[in-house]
Amino acid sequence: MAAALELVEARLAEQIRSREGLLTGISTYLIGSGGKRVRPAVTLLIFRGCGGRALDDIVDIATALELIHSASLLHDDIIDGSAVRRGKDSAFRRYGLANALVTGDFIFSRAFQLCGRFNAHVINWAAEACVALTEGEIMQGRFRHNPAVTLQDYFEIISRKTASIFQQGARIAAYLAGASESVIESVAECGYHVGMTFQVVDDLLDVEGNAERVGKPVGLDLRDGNPSLPIVLALGRDPAVARAFQDEVLSDAAVSAALDRIRCSGVLPEVRLVANEHAASARRCLDALSPSPDKDQLLSLIDQLINRTN
Repeated sequence: MAAALELVEARLAEQIRSREGLLTGISTYLIGSGGKRVRPAVTLLIFRGCGGRALDDIVDIATALELIHSASLLHDDIIDGSAVRRGKDSAFRRYGLANALVTGDFIFSRAFQLCGRFNAHVINWAAEACVALTEGEIMQGRFRHNPAVTLQDYFEIISRKTASIFQQGARIAAYLAGASESVIESVAECGYHVGMTFQVVDDLLDVEGNAERVGKPVGLDLRDGNPSLPIVLALGRDPAVARAFQDEVLSDAAVSAALDRIRCSGVLPEVRLVANEHAASARRCLDALSPSPDKDQLLSLIDQLINRTN
């Protein structure tokens, strides 16, 4: 996996080069700052777990998915006005709105340059992930600072914003590996549940994580009015949390107090249970794959997602 991910890193560096130095600089600032590379890892492992061996095609797909994710981060930071990303100034804060916005467009375009050499099925699946992502962003905006948000709304948002890229990446990986239709759909479902697991744990870390480990201040979802799972569950149990969630300008002290109330509301064990249920579903979907070191690594990766601290 290390060697395959190094190929993805090299391809990322190649794709973010531009004739305009500022575009290269902003792209490198974001993508070069690291990131967990979970999406490429899942895509590569599913490809190999389905019997794929030639890495050129799947490296391009894994790179394209990471580019799509990175572009969405730039746009998310603009929408949320986020000052911090991965433990340092966000590109939005450092380079300004216009430059960050155009760089996001540039990175999206590079992603589809990579996808463009594949057949219509692959291009369509990648496009579907992007469409779902944008729809999820709009839906999230509709429920920003809105205590009427329901659990069903929350799950629909994250299935679009986060799980869709994992799901379509897994589907494309199995397809390019030559897997049967039933295996393709099983691993696509696995990708969906991996994405849901990842996001639910992310929500949990925003309430109980360590800011230095997470790479950003905790409580950002509350401050930005984004309906994370702990917030949605706590809204109906504590009126003070609901009031804080509606407030568009919260002091640091108010954020800290509201986080304490969420922690004391008893919702965090429920959040962990949801993450574990999605992780268990992801593992069951992998029953469709024959035993292999790649399948073992996928199972291990799911365990790591559940137990991560950043």
